[in-house]
Amino acid sequence: MDYIDLFCGIGGFHQAANQVGSRRGLPLRCVFASDIDPECRRAYEHNYGLAPIGDIRTVEPSDIPDHDLLFAGFPCQPFSIIGDLRGFDDTRGTLFFEIARILQEKKPKAFILENVKMLVGHQQGRTLARITETLHDLGYSVTYRVLNALDFGLPQKRERVFIVGFRDPSPFVWPHGGVPMKPLRELLEPEVHPRYLASEAIRRSRAEWHTKEGQPTIWHENKAGNVSKYPYSCALRAGASYNYLLVDGERRLTEREMLRLQGFPDTFEIVCNHSQTRKQAGNSVPVPMVASVLDRVLDALQSHGGYPLASQSHEQLEFVMEKRWKNRD
Repeated sequence: MDYIDLFCGIGGFHQAANQVGSRRGLPLRCVFASDIDPECRRAYEHNYGLAPIGDIRTVEPSDIPDHDLLFAGFPCQPFSIIGDLRGFDDTRGTLFFEIARILQEKKPKAFILENVKMLVGHQQGRTLARITETLHDLGYSVTYRVLNALDFGLPQKRERVFIVGFRDPSPFVWPHGGVPMKPLRELLEPEVHPRYLASEAIRRSRAEWHTKEGQPTIWHENKAGNVSKYPYSCALRAGASYNYLLVDGERRLTEREMLRLQGFPDTFEIVCNHSQTRKQAGNSVPVPMVASVLDRVLDALQSHGGYPLASQSHEQLEFVMEKRWKNRD
């Protein structure tokens, strides 16, 4: 089964596809990837052996290989153009339109899109409504849900909206999560270089808020200057202050730790500098969360081959698949 990886970053979707395909014994092959950031492209090619194309706006959809699945963690633009009830044309000028025009041309069986949680409430929900309406107009049944990485085993509170669509009616059931959170200590490196230490002044100021505990915690400073501590990380952010997240209020996260917080295995090789890797991790998607969604998408696509479901209603299909997944979980 072939897929394309749009706005691919360092390959969170690619990692998830590798893991899910291997677990299911189903070859999932990336036939096209694209990202405008040259450092992301360098890391992607080094780790997956596939060189992403640059600006997707310069690519004709007809030149993209045929594929079964489309993945896209599309940039969280303000979408100020969306909302005038002009259908497909309403999305022109946004990068979402690049996804729409590829779907229109290539018509893959299914897609998974990912964006920030704020998209759900943007313009009182009109933005997401316009996006889903456009996808419906392109011939897809569409559903969306906000998921949190904390529910999928990662010690990172990262909420993202996923939008899933199928060309043919499919019995898709959202994953429930419920995976026990991996202890933070298992992701942190036992010894780090002194360059990761915050300044003495920052460490003193953090000590005025909290004290260290027996188990490691990550101390988070919000925009108001308040400092909280948790046994997990708040969402990694590409452009945040270097003191936004500090382990026990003392040091910054290493590149490897940030990648682990997004679910990347240690086999993922770091080829860019600290600043670029920090940006890449902050912009990535949690791999286990994507893997869980992809697993359900594949299950829905394959269900008709093993179950006599075609004559049942969509509600009946959902009931059957929900029961099946409860037994499986």
